[in-house]
Amino acid sequence: MLWACFIFTMSTDTFSSEHTRWVFEPILRWLDPSLTANQFELIHHLIRKCAHFTEYFIFCLLLYRGVRADRKGWRWTWGIAAFFCAAGYSVLDEIHQAFVASRTASPYDSLLDSIGALAALVVLWMWFRGRRPAGEGEIAASDAPST
Repeated sequence: MLWACFIFTMSTDTFSSEHTRWVFEPILRWLDPSLTANQFELIHHLIRKCAHFTEYFIFCLLLYRGVRADRKGWRWTWGIAAFFCAAGYSVLDEIHQAFVASRTASPYDSLLDSIGALAALVVLWMWFRGRRPAGEGEIAASDAPST
């Protein structure tokens, strides 16, 4: 719930492109004083798009943990539920931005958010797949017939 509130807050006027510009521009100009206006705009745009991806990557991880509750391991149903919750929230987030004067709703941003959530699922799946106990799916040595 807290992360959903964070995402909602990031979709307000306070974090619009015009308002985040004053945070990033001095930092980027300090790092590279010869930065042109076009270069700054590109970097600023990339930072903002990476934020979309990252917000929903984290959101999906948290949703998976919430859906899984105190159970262990990986289940596709838990992952799919977390993904659809994140993707659905990204659509609602873009609808919210349509009502904020300094923001624009974009289906591409929603797609990027959903890709971030999907990437989180892939990472989770790989994580749990790599953490399988040794010999899972095989006959354990103690269960093997003795000769």
